[in-house]
Amino acid sequence: MQIYTDIEKFHAANPVLTIGTFDGVHPGHVKVINNMKKIAERVNGETVLVTFYPHPRFVINSDKKQIKLLTTIDEKKILLEKAGINHLIIYPFTKEFSQLSYIDFVKNILVRKLHIEHLVIGYDHKFGHNREGSFEYLNQCASKYNFSIERIEALNVNHINISSTKIRNALEKGDIITANQYLGYSYSVTGKVVRGISLGKQLGFPTANIDYDKDKLIPADGIYAANVTVDNKIYKGMLNNGSRPTVNDDVSDITFEVNIFDFDKDIYNKNITVIFKQRIRDEKKFESLLALRNQIKIDKINTLNIF
Repeated sequence: MQIYTDIEKFHAANPVLTIGTFDGVHPGHVKVINNMKKIAERVNGETVLVTFYPHPRFVINSDKKQIKLLTTIDEKKILLEKAGINHLIIYPFTKEFSQLSYIDFVKNILVRKLHIEHLVIGYDHKFGHNREGSFEYLNQCASKYNFSIERIEALNVNHINISSTKIRNALEKGDIITANQYLGYSYSVTGKVVRGISLGKQLGFPTANIDYDKDKLIPADGIYAANVTVDNKIYKGMLNNGSRPTVNDDVSDITFEVNIFDFDKDIYNKNITVIFKQRIRDEKKFESLLALRNQIKIDKINTLNIF
């Protein structure tokens, strides 16, 4: 997969193109990509995906608290390459760009810069200033500028249309099973191991404290069964996300830490990946550290039962 951050350097033969944030690269997105690949094979063309960075809502709303990402830009690159895209264009999203009308976007970027031949979009796709570029308007542009357009209907799971918003909602409730079902893979978070207060070690369950990209969505506070990837090896573990109320009165002081089973290596400053499997329980304040330790023992048993 060729990656471009400058469209002036882009070149593809007979481009079959789609546009969007593709946050999560879930099966609904993959359905669009697979249709692109079929068209590209039919017309002897190449698949091109145009996405935006930073996420448009970060720029338009200027309040990052309003949305968290399912995938960082690096995670998105990996997933899109796995999906089989030939060319990925990461277009810089700015306030100035957000004011561009859909007509100017089609004419000046898709037609003049990218030389579009075929456009494939999802069932609810809209773009341009105030999201005014609906399928009907794009259809008119296709006729005017001589490219074909195809709209892909939504993908359903258990009679529910899959969307990034629905996946975010499930994760924010701690419903990992539903989120993973909608994603088509297990949700993960990657970050660097940093030093904490070593409470887990005192309790007999040492944890790796993870410093992650703060734009990334972290599931609801609680205890989770998780796989942990360290140096390309996968381990079992249990993760705590929350404020540790038994020893901390500051609910804003959130930690993201994982106890890796049967593991005793020094991994400070290393990047590791936590892969969520299932939520075990809510975070809870205990009467003493002994009570907390006893509960953690039970949590480990429940986590192993899940595996």
